[in-house]
Amino acid sequence: MTHRGSRVLHVGSLARVEGEGALYLRMDGGEVAEARLAIYEPPRFFEAFLRGRSYTEPPDITSRVCGICPVAYQISACRAVEDACGVVPDGQLAALRRLLYCGEWIESQTLHIHLLHAPDFFGCDSAIDLARTHRADVERGLRLKQAGNAILELLGGRAIHPINVRLGGFHRTPTAIELRPLAEQLRRARDDAQETVRWVAGFDFPDSWCDNDLLALAEPGTYAIESGTPTVMAAPSTAGLPSESDRVLPTRTFAIHEFGDHVVESQVPHSTALHSLLDGRRHLTGTLARYAISGRWLSPIALQAAHDAGLGDPRQGTVCRNPFRSIIVRAVEVLYAIDEALRIIDGYEPPRRPWVDVPSRAGTGHGATEAPRGLLYHRYTLDGEGTVTDAVLIPPTAQNQGAIEEDLRRLVQRRLGDGEVTDAELTALCERAIRNHDPCISCSAHFLDLTVER
Repeated sequence: MTHRGSRVLHVGSLARVEGEGALYLRMDGGEVAEARLAIYEPPRFFEAFLRGRSYTEPPDITSRVCGICPVAYQISACRAVEDACGVVPDGQLAALRRLLYCGEWIESQTLHIHLLHAPDFFGCDSAIDLARTHRADVERGLRLKQAGNAILELLGGRAIHPINVRLGGFHRTPTAIELRPLAEQLRRARDDAQETVRWVAGFDFPDSWCDNDLLALAEPGTYAIESGTPTVMAAPSTAGLPSESDRVLPTRTFAIHEFGDHVVESQVPHSTALHSLLDGRRHLTGTLARYAISGRWLSPIALQAAHDAGLGDPRQGTVCRNPFRSIIVRAVEVLYAIDEALRIIDGYEPPRRPWVDVPSRAGTGHGATEAPRGLLYHRYTLDGEGTVTDAVLIPPTAQNQGAIEEDLRRLVQRRLGDGEVTDAELTALCERAIRNHDPCISCSAHFLDLTVER
């Protein structure tokens, strides 16, 4: 080790992530003593101001939590309130919800791949810099995002904070004729998505791994998006395997109404977002978890693309635990979402009514969906008048903070062991490590402040 004294690395504002966060590393005698992902955005109090609202309001209110993945909040809220009221929309209404969610996956994952994450692999500070040397690749990403936005606009009424979603379904459902131009656009987008998988598969990936339990929804026979059962895949270390093992380990499930018994939140001094533990252990949700748990149910075109990209075949028992390679999995998920959207459109028949009635009743309901960044959980308690008396929202990044901090500690420790390293090199490594997980905190443009104390 070359760094024998005390050393502190502080990045005051993270770049190319959503929202306001900072990084703090303390190294002592060549050892990483502390790694913190500090989220300092002011608390937004959504859970508090949902109390006292009508049971019909959470879908519209919670969609304002995020402008990049509002559908995740809308559908999770709908599922939780409908669960409390004993209603389960099915048939074409359920299919349209999945189609809407596919649109969000396409636009959100594409935004991360091309505008936030890919610049790291080319030493670029921004997507604008990347476009100077890889214009065609960035333009392909923008076309893909347009395709995702087109789904949101048609089904949701607009691309940001859709207004057509309601309890029981939609205010209005499209005709089959209205979906035809969308299908044409998606067929072209499918070609772009396949090319994107090939492009990102050629990046240079550092060796890395995440030795955490993985948590995702699972729905046998399909790649879980808007519904499913919480499913846990244990970390390799708990099975006596090397941390970097790519083997599929046994999974266990628990009922959605038991979510709060397994995923427990706590407050830490350095973050305004609550941290979470799964049965007392760090865990990771999101792209890598979904692929490990549900990858075998991808569509044939997505499975082939994953295999050709070097991810192996999840049907044969391989998973990806390298966070740097998450960009490949995201690209495969975009391809799957486009293929799934086309499948839904091909079988679409307009429902008799745009929604089913959801009469209010007293009770507690639970809902979870797979936001692009991971499992999102909602719980609402209603009184006999249909008023929300309690609300709990557990987003993916709150669950992933512990795993991200451990990832930072491990990467920096390995880099210190390789010899002399500058603050700039450590900063760049940590930036990349955080963006691997696409934390949902809104996009900023630059790292603004770096303070090093020696």
